[in-house]
Formats: sequence, structure tokens, C-alpha cells
Amino acid sequence: MNIAIVGTGYVGLVSGACFAETGVNVTCVDVDEKKVERLKNGEIPIYEPGLDQLVQKNVKAGRLKFTTDLASVLNDQEIVFSAVGTPPDEDGSADLKYVLQVAKTIGENLNRYLVVVTKSTVPVGTARKVRHTIEEELRKRGVDVPFDVASNPEFLKEGNAIKDFMSPDRVVVGVESEKAKKTLTKLYKPFLINNFRVIFMDIPSAEMTKYAANSMLATRISFMNDIANLCERVGADVNMVRAGIGSDTRIGRKFLYAGCGYGGSCFPKDVKALIKTADQNGYSMEVLKAVERVNERQKSILFDKLQKAFGGESLEGKTIAIWGLSFKPETDDMRESTALVMIDKLLGAGCKIRVFDPIAMDECKRRIGDQVVYCRDMYDAVLDADAMLLLTEWKEFRLPTWGVIKKAMRRPLVIDGRNIFDIEEIEENGFEYHCIGK
Repeated sequence: MNIAIVGTGYVGLVSGACFAETGVNVTCVDVDEKKVERLKNGEIPIYEPGLDQLVQKNVKAGRLKFTTDLASVLNDQEIVFSAVGTPPDEDGSADLKYVLQVAKTIGENLNRYLVVVTKSTVPVGTARKVRHTIEEELRKRGVDVPFDVASNPEFLKEGNAIKDFMSPDRVVVGVESEKAKKTLTKLYKPFLINNFRVIFMDIPSAEMTKYAANSMLATRISFMNDIANLCERVGADVNMVRAGIGSDTRIGRKFLYAGCGYGGSCFPKDVKALIKTADQNGYSMEVLKAVERVNERQKSILFDKLQKAFGGESLEGKTIAIWGLSFKPETDDMRESTALVMIDKLLGAGCKIRVFDPIAMDECKRRIGDQVVYCRDMYDAVLDADAMLLLTEWKEFRLPTWGVIKKAMRRPLVIDGRNIFDIEEIEENGFEYHCIGK
């Protein structure tokens, strides 16, 4: 089976490599010539555990290819996935210019039946716009070529994307014809054989499912952060509360961890886009607006705790260590990360900042340059520091040698934004310790 995937970003590249692993012949298309050349040479432009080996294996096997020219390969495919970016517009809505450009190219060159599948996260109604764009280009050419559109949103977690793709909780597919359903059933046959859930539905429902899923997860996070902030004020322990409510099978344990806010490429963007979609349709998503407000406030909470720990005195000239820059572990992605908010606030207060992250140091330097000191390791980061802030719960941060850290720091003050440290152990070692929700 031959398929093409347009866009070699996070979703496109992971999807292409994983489909190739199931025996499909995949051509990945991208307009960035340098990126395509790098991929042909086995260089992976993003960090995702295991992805480089998977790409190299399937390129070597001849099942995974890369090109900049969609038109040249279009009519050899049964399915074309659109996995291009949908960045937020200034008003928070998803920008569909790249999605519609792919549709235009397809319409300009299509000569045989094709299923055009949107893989990008797009608002409800995008499939109609894609169909209209292709039909318009076919009319201009004076030809009548049959095609179908479909929606197949991704539910990949950064840092665990390959496992998520190969062993999914579910695969959601929106179709509008039996022929499209048959074609996509053929593609997902390896998943059906392994009894993974492939759920077919109408296209608008599939488009909505992705936004609803991410918005629900974001809601759980903001809800627990709200509860954590109240716990601090009434003397409760949010970890005990989480254990208590998480044992209720109606609620479950996942995404109930309090912290210093969510970030990344999905939750912030998708919450904003769903709010905007509702506004455009005359409805106000009040819960999600509150979710967004809580999250933005939560990203500043460690700065507030730092100021309080210093009794309101000026932070100017203080040296602050930051452990963790990416929005979550096992990725170098800093989009909407709490670290960017914290660094901006600390710089504004006149602080000197020393940072360490196992993976995201280069990405941080690309974003903010040399405004901070990039350190060799987590122990180097705390040298002469007046406080250490934990922002990302990388595994290597979980069991540090506190005696070494105390000797290195000017003031033994730790502010834990992810609640990963043992409060008794850290206080026994003579540290002043602050966390979320205790």
C-alpha cells in the first residue's frame, strides 16, 4: 500500500515512520529542502526517543522516502495525509493556510481516486474547506476526478509517541463514504489484527474528538492546580486529595497531578482554538476559559513563592538555578513552557539565572540566546545559587545528592514545581522547601 504524508514535523514524521514499520510504503513530503536532505541522510530534526532508529531502519528497507515535490508522487498514492502545522492565529483560532495549500496542490494535480486525510489538529468544518478547495481546482482544470476526504486526528504524547502510535488506546477515523472507510480499514488492518480500537465516525465528530480530548485533559490539570492552591490555604495536602479522589473509578488517577502549569504544542493551542470555534458559533466555553486563566496564573506561582520566601525583599542580583526547561520530560519542546515564563519574570526582577535540562538546552539557546547561564549538569546549575526551582520532572532530578547541593548553594532554598521531592528527606538535609498544594 502506498501513502504520502505531507509535513515532516512531529506528527508527520512519527506517523510516517510508524506506518512504514507496519509494511506500508510511505513518502514523506516537506517544502523545506534542507530538512528533507537531512532526513534522507538519517538526521532527525526533532527529539523523540526511538524515532531516529525507526526512521533509519525503514529508510534502509526502502519503505520510507522523502521528497519536496508532492505533485510528482501524488498519483502513485492511495491515501495522502495532511500533517502540516496549524499554528494559532492572533485571535486564537487555528491558521489553516498550510492545510488548504496542500488541498490546492492536490486539486491541481489529481488524476485518480484518492483519500485525502487530515492528520493535523483542525477545527470542526475543516474537511468541508479541504473538499471545497480540491473541487475548485478540479473545476479550473475542467476535470472530474473522484476523491474522498477524511479525518484521522493524532493522540500522540511527546516522549512516548512511538508506543502511542503502535499500541494506541484508540484510532479515531472520520469518513463520509464506504469507499473511504474500506481504504482506511486496509491501512489500519495491522491494528485491527492486534485488537486495538479503530473507531469510525462522521468527520465533524472526529474533528471535535481531538479538541475535546485535549481540552478535557487540560481541564483536569487546571482543576487540580486550583485545588492545590486552595489546599495550601486551608492546610490540606493535595497529594492526599489526589489519592482520595483518584481511587474513585469514575474519576481515575491520570492527569490529577498538581504543578506549575501545562505547556507544549497541543493543550494551550487546542484549548484556545476550541474556545474560538465556540465563539464563532455563538457559544461561550466558560469552563475552558477558566481552564486557560488558571493555567496562565499557575505558570507564575513559583515566582510568587520565590518572592514570598525572600520576605518581599528585592530579587535583584540573586542567582536562581532552574532544573528543567522543556514543558515535560522526554522532549526538547519548549513551546508554552513554564520555564519561558519564569525566565522572563526572573530577568525582569534582575536575577542571574543558571539552567540545566538533559535535552532542551540547545532549544532554549535558540529561543532566548545567552540571557541565562547554561550549565554542565544539575549540580553545576546550583553553584552559588540563592534558590533552585524545579520546573520539569526529569527522572534524573528525582534523587539528587542533597549534601553536595547544600554545599554548592549560597542559600539552601528549593521550590519544587512538580512535587517530586520527599519533603522529610529534603528538610532533614537542612533545606527550606516549598512545593505545590501543601
